Amino acid sequence: MLGRMAETRTIGAAERRARLGTRHRLAGSARAGSAEEVAGALVALHGTDPASVFLAVGARLAGAGAGSPSGAGPRPETGPVPEVERALYEDRSLVRMHGMRHTLFVLPADLAPAVQVSTTRPAAVRERATLLKHLASGSTFDADWLAATEARVLTELGVRGEATGAELGDAVPELRSTYVYGTGTRQEGAQSVASRVLRVLGMDGRIVRGRPQGAWTSSRFRWALAEARPEPDPAEARAELIGRWLGAGGPATEADLKWWTGWKVTEVRGALAAVGAVPVTLAEGEGTGAGRATGFVLPDDLEPVPETEPWAALLPALDPTPMGWQARDWFLDPEMRPALYDRSGNIGPTVWWNGRIVGGWAQRLDGAIVHRLLTDVGGAAERAIGAEAERLAGWVGEVRVTPRFRTPLERELSEN
Repeated sequence: MLGRMAETRTIGAAERRARLGTRHRLAGSARAGSAEEVAGALVALHGTDPASVFLAVGARLAGAGAGSPSGAGPRPETGPVPEVERALYEDRSLVRMHGMRHTLFVLPADLAPAVQVSTTRPAAVRERATLLKHLASGSTFDADWLAATEARVLTELGVRGEATGAELGDAVPELRSTYVYGTGTRQEGAQSVASRVLRVLGMDGRIVRGRPQGAWTSSRFRWALAEARPEPDPAEARAELIGRWLGAGGPATEADLKWWTGWKVTEVRGALAAVGAVPVTLAEGEGTGAGRATGFVLPDDLEPVPETEPWAALLPALDPTPMGWQARDWFLDPEMRPALYDRSGNIGPTVWWNGRIVGGWAQRLDGAIVHRLLTDVGGAAERAIGAEAERLAGWVGEVRVTPRFRTPLERELSEN
């Protein structure tokens, strides 16, 4: 534990929610002018479900959809979809890669080396070892075969610029090979090496996911060679990532940070020490569910944060705001969890009012954006939430968005 509990500043739930409204670009006056600003403010956007990236940016982008403030951002006329596609596929100022907790994220390109060194590379080592183990037990393939196959893939991408997995399979026949997975178990069966090889190359930072086939909701990505970037020392990388996270989401407990990063507690503590994190008391039991807890903020972040103007938001499944902390009682009533989470703990689409989750939303087959409030918020809040639903519908248009991880309330709303 860093520091002592004596004479620490106390940060209550109300102030944490005020920080969230401005720093996560959810209050109307805090909305961003670009996809890069949104990603930087949140550190990283969850990318497991491709649609979530666009929806998360759209919820925070000034000028996105009907009813949004005009002239509030530098490119309000483009909308979230072309804005995110520009950043990801044209400017490459955002990059999609595996990161924290072995999860796919979209994050600022300048943060990619720190995430790669601190988080992705250790996972990539385990991923490669697992693949080689499977290859050895279910085929005649070995490390030399894998290295030669990877080299051919990299050469082919160097010639083509980008290619789908299927196109690479046509050009590199080794990718069409199969091996027996789970030999001697109930899961035994033939598996293609293509997706595993491309996954390992991606986690190694040698290739990157590019523009998908089809609409922005598609996960059938093209692949391209990754841009080489200087890499920091692992300890420096962890410090950079923790520093950015505390700037965006502090205060946080050690447990929050260990959960979000997927690191060992010793690594979290080392990074907190490296950035000079200051302990604060989280009041009203926030962070643990009982009593008081110790959180951490950056040393220049101890001044009180004023309340923001009232704000409403419709955030997508796996949005980085509700997924930012392990302990969430300070913005989520535990009684709402059964309706808003799936069986694996993935959060679905949520409705927010002034820093609290107050309900959920979905898109019906006819395209309508519908929502349900799970608590009384008053008439003004209901009107503001309705306006956000219209804003969302205004830019989503004819596209149908179904979350990859379905939750009870989302299913019910989408079918009614």
